[in-house]
Amino acid sequence: MIRLLFWIALIAAAFWLWRKFKSPAASPRDNTLDSPLKMVRCAQCGVHLPKDRALPRGSQWYCSQAHLEQGPGDRQP
Repeated sequence: MIRLLFWIALIAAAFWLWRKFKSPAASPRDNTLDSPLKMVRCAQCGVHLPKDRALPRGSQWYCSQAHLEQGPGDRQP
């Protein structure tokens, strides 16, 4: 009886290991983004935001209409 339980446990462990190592290769995870967002910095306050949400003026970017109207901010380190 103990031999039978031993063989059942051994077969179950082998089957479990086989499925564990076979599964990741069969269905790879796709954790990558389609295209990373380009980030820009607001010329007034320095906050970073996605380029598609920023407001451009010349070569500078702004995070809001109010900052766009104020223009570039004072950059003191």
